[in-house]
Amino acid sequence: MDNKEASHAIDALTPAASSSDHSISTPQKMDNQEASEAIDALSLTASSSTPSTSASQMTLEEKFKIVRSIGEECIEEKELMDLLAKKPQPVCYDGFEPSGRMHIAQGVLKALNVNKLTSAGCKVKIWIADWFAQLNNKMGGDLKKIEVVGQYLIEIWKAVGMNLEGDQVEFLWSSKEINSRAHEYWPLVMDIARRNKLPRITRCCQIMGRSNQDELTAAQIFYPCMQCADIFFLKADICQLGMDQRKVNVLAREYCDDIKRKNKPIILSHHMLPGLQEGQEKMSKSDPSSSIYMEDEEAEVNVKVKKAFCPPKVVEKNPCLEYIKYIVLPWFNEFKIERSAENGGDKNYKNFEELAADYESGSLHPADLKPALSKAVNKILQPVRDHFKNDQKAKDLMKRVKSFKVTR
Repeated sequence: MDNKEASHAIDALTPAASSSDHSISTPQKMDNQEASEAIDALSLTASSSTPSTSASQMTLEEKFKIVRSIGEECIEEKELMDLLAKKPQPVCYDGFEPSGRMHIAQGVLKALNVNKLTSAGCKVKIWIADWFAQLNNKMGGDLKKIEVVGQYLIEIWKAVGMNLEGDQVEFLWSSKEINSRAHEYWPLVMDIARRNKLPRITRCCQIMGRSNQDELTAAQIFYPCMQCADIFFLKADICQLGMDQRKVNVLAREYCDDIKRKNKPIILSHHMLPGLQEGQEKMSKSDPSSSIYMEDEEAEVNVKVKKAFCPPKVVEKNPCLEYIKYIVLPWFNEFKIERSAENGGDKNYKNFEELAADYESGSLHPADLKPALSKAVNKILQPVRDHFKNDQKAKDLMKRVKSFKVTR
């Protein structure tokens, strides 16, 4: 496939930003407080009521600030602004391997991010990467078990409050979609593979939870080429994934350069929450003490938070503070500390900067912060517990998932 053929093939898979020629006017100015309020209004506690501003009523800058707020990094911001100006409903791609129980970062952060994207008028395609989990030897490569895990994960997002009304969120199973359009998918995978040397592909192995030093199977070497192809196959304008998926998203942009394709997928990489123990840069499903699972009981959450690494006066790389910054504050728009008068009395934080300053100074102690964090997390998780207790289908799915042996 030469450059021109490849570019035309992908153009057929990915619609142009708009069929009409829009000039991009300077967006209406919005001050920091207005932007903050627009984003805060999208917390899941607020999403039970109809938002006061629909996507069609938002200014370009309002949409940009909401979408951009998801990413720790954006490649490139100007391209994102142009896309939002030209296309009424940009397509955002997110994906996951059904590989075991869901921890709070995957459950809550994804729900928050999806709700922000749909509020700004985006369509979110969530790729249930069952074939990819099989390639990566998850659940022992048993596709039937992988499917059960995928169904369980969807039940969690429904229960926690992901806004699935209308058609703005679409769950797609990779095996079914690829089989139904194999004539489009596999030539694209082959062209990406042909244009990249093996060292470039193995540098992407982080997307599978692997390192460059791991002994990879042939299937795992093929994996990055397929994930790169997914972006074009799903007609994605934005890749909305974690920082650990950054390398393969950059590979997709480089592929566009190779085939002389102008419109590149925009990369919006969200923050990765650390594990609860010291030195854990990422949550680990193989270590139950590393993370809080979405259907953990209240007592389990309390124990995990109590044992979590949380050194006094240290803000940097403090997992408890990261939970507050990226989960609790976006969810409730506040963080409540309850303590006796002699210990400073109750305090209600509305932003992370104020909380971090108090913690660093020592006026907020871990002994007061941890119980407040446990209480907030348990409040978030209670609807999920209720769903898996009262819904028979969900209960059966969870029982089966807990019985599966996690493999890697």
